[in-house]
Amino acid sequence: MFSRLGAFIGALMALAVIFTAGGAIAEYPKKPVTLVAPYGPGGASDLAARIVSATAPGYLGNGVLVVNRTGAAGVTGSAYVAKGKTDGYTLLLSRVGSQAAVPAINSKIPYKWDDFTFLGLLEQNPFVLSVKADSPYKTFDDLKKAIKSGKKLSYSSAGVGTLLHVAMVIVLDELGLPPDALIHIPFKGGGKAAAAVAGGHTDMLFQNLSGVISQIRGKTLRALVVSTKKRAPTIPDVPTATEVGHPALHVVVGWSGIWGPKGLPKEVVDKWVDVLGKLKKDKAWNKMTKGLGSIPSIMNPADTKAFVKTQFETFKKVAERVGLSVK
Repeated sequence: MFSRLGAFIGALMALAVIFTAGGAIAEYPKKPVTLVAPYGPGGASDLAARIVSATAPGYLGNGVLVVNRTGAAGVTGSAYVAKGKTDGYTLLLSRVGSQAAVPAINSKIPYKWDDFTFLGLLEQNPFVLSVKADSPYKTFDDLKKAIKSGKKLSYSSAGVGTLLHVAMVIVLDELGLPPDALIHIPFKGGGKAAAAVAGGHTDMLFQNLSGVISQIRGKTLRALVVSTKKRAPTIPDVPTATEVGHPALHVVVGWSGIWGPKGLPKEVVDKWVDVLGKLKKDKAWNKMTKGLGSIPSIMNPADTKAFVKTQFETFKKVAERVGLSVK
């Protein structure tokens, strides 16, 4: 009798544990979620993260705190999330550079491109080649002629091995020139890289439109070409890569997403899929995202992973061809 009673009580306790655990997860998030932006303030990752922070809490049921954890071309912040707790309270504002370009170039970093739980893509953003507003180079053709003439011009990037670095190497490769045809000046983040050009400290940069749209609108930078197949609605007078005779530059496109460490509970994943699905229809999120020159492109986890895999493989091939790979 006592053994049956003990078994019955044990079964009730097991059910209680399951119910409590399920209830705890179902209540996620009980506290604000930290969203790590792996690049500095003012850059594309920071801006995308802050738009999520401003619009997601109403759907999430709690706050989203943006933390800039910078360094090593986005690797520091990315590795912090990849190696962190799997409770859903520390997530990553993923970027094409730190999540596709850098892993494709450098196999020695502490994570691989797929060492994450993919929650969803947020947006895609054209790259734009810009110079200082009063630069003597009025068109892409003007700049191309100067570069090919051997004139030692400089470009800024968000750091060695970042997408802004790789993107300009891709431009030089497309022009039939080696990576050292221009002087590379790395900065800590896209915001500082853009400010360097606007301030006349470097000659150009190939940056996400979202990272330079304010300077273009403020007439401190002049855009010469966009990487997308169609002209960007926010800067409709700027020609596309195809229009200037270099369609291969379409491969260079920025994007943002939200990743977590591998092994996130299904309930956490489902919550964020639901949140992103609602952001997809949210007028404020769409307006702010489009305001940066981005194209809202929210995808589900499976489609996101497939998209990122294609990006990774593309950058890997380019890096191997131009000799940028670190093995």
